[in-house]
Amino acid sequence: METTVIHFILLGVISGLTKGAGVLPDVLNAAVGEMVMFNTTLTPPEKPFLSVGWTFDGKNIITFSGVNSTAPEYEGRITLFMSTGSLELRNVALNDSGVYRVSIFPSGEPQKTGDTRLNVDVPVSNVIATASSTDLVEFSSSVRLSCSSSGSSLSFLWLNGSSEVTASDRVQLTDGGANLTIFSVTRYDQGPFRCQVSNPVSNGTSNRINFSISYGPDNINVTISPSQEYYGEGSDIILTCSAVSRPPALFHWFLNGDLLSDTGPELRLMNIQMNHSGNYSCQAFNNKTLRYQMSQPSFVSILERISGVSVTSSTHVPIEGNSVNLTCDAAGYVFSRKWMKDGSDLILTGNIILYNNNRVLSFNSLNKNDSGEYSCTVSNSISNNKAKYVMEVNYGPEKVQITGPGEIHLNENLTLTCSAESRPSATYTWILDGTKIHNSAVFTKDNIQPSDSGTYTCEVMNIVTGRKLSADHELSVKDGGLSAGAIAAIVVVCLAFAAAVGGYYIHKNKTKNKASPPSDNKEEEEHVYEIIEWL
Repeated sequence: METTVIHFILLGVISGLTKGAGVLPDVLNAAVGEMVMFNTTLTPPEKPFLSVGWTFDGKNIITFSGVNSTAPEYEGRITLFMSTGSLELRNVALNDSGVYRVSIFPSGEPQKTGDTRLNVDVPVSNVIATASSTDLVEFSSSVRLSCSSSGSSLSFLWLNGSSEVTASDRVQLTDGGANLTIFSVTRYDQGPFRCQVSNPVSNGTSNRINFSISYGPDNINVTISPSQEYYGEGSDIILTCSAVSRPPALFHWFLNGDLLSDTGPELRLMNIQMNHSGNYSCQAFNNKTLRYQMSQPSFVSILERISGVSVTSSTHVPIEGNSVNLTCDAAGYVFSRKWMKDGSDLILTGNIILYNNNRVLSFNSLNKNDSGEYSCTVSNSISNNKAKYVMEVNYGPEKVQITGPGEIHLNENLTLTCSAESRPSATYTWILDGTKIHNSAVFTKDNIQPSDSGTYTCEVMNIVTGRKLSADHELSVKDGGLSAGAIAAIVVVCLAFAAAVGGYYIHKNKTKNKASPPSDNKEEEEHVYEIIEWL
């Protein structure tokens, strides 16, 4: 054997030990007890290699140069494959770690050599993670996590959920990463935390660690249901307070800064009244973190419903030309007033203005067209109500006129009528040539005489406006006497009537003369002659 080894060395010296590039991988890893294969990158040559030799950290393991020579400590653990120069090492141990070299002398070619490092590790096992505490308070507590494991060449990696934990101002990794310290924990540090341990040949993961981290209260908020800008008296309101907190926060309620007796996340206000108006706020308390937080105030505005709407006038007797104010008042919180006339939106004209937030409707100078029904609707966000007022504008008298004949005959009947526009109805006085003769709109007189001729004055007065107006009418009474035509007609009628009466009696007398004595007809004849004489 010694001769063979010496020969192998001499061949190496002669050939200059030319190193082959990439004959072996740089590094091989193996677990204790496993088999490792040192495969060369050479292909089997046409002619067998002259010799192949392997060393470990400079010591011969096995050589072949016609004769196989194996170091005693490797007997039964290694196998040399001459076709490629590869080597199999079985049941590796920790002390098998080191540098392995192969030297190959091909036939007719330069020597080929290659180096590789074998790392033998104990597999990872029994990975366990522990924590100094699991009940923590945000911003106040710190915690230390430790990872232990069996194996060799161990590397440690911590995970929070699926994210890798890296060092920062709050996070410290020591002892090669086996220990993790988190300062001033936050709610996002609750886990689960796991420790992953690895080496080149294996890896393992620890148990999960979850923290119970108390935090808050924060993000406190108050909501009101129903959500409205204003609420009417008698309404029901529920205020709800919420906060981000672990454990759940305890709640206290305040009105305008004063502590209420109510506790809990809900504050129920039933049948609210005006004294419930104000700023409501909620205080949240965490009995683990011992922290407080106060909400922003939420204003609850309660309005009295509109009632008692009325429209009043500055005068009970509106008179044309005078000024008047209609005032719209109501109980409750008034947001707006709307005026209407006769059921339609009020149109402001030159003599009408609104002021004092539409409370007062002012007429600078009334006219008769301002008469009508006025309504005022008072509103706020929760209610409305309406009142009406009927205004009758008193005016006149005006447009006085007299109707009747201007000429009348003696003994005829006279009718004169006086009219005027007025509210209320006017009183009428008739005056003839300065003398009052009658008090009504119509003046009548039978059997008119010449003395009734003259100037008739109708004096009209409105007792409300105090105004008076008059009109004149000239009347002429004509003497009696008929026209020629009328007289002729009367004569003709009378003659006809006399002839008829005379004929009747002559005929009658002739009939009677035959049966009666002459003395009986004399009276009748005298009566006929009287009638004829009258005609």
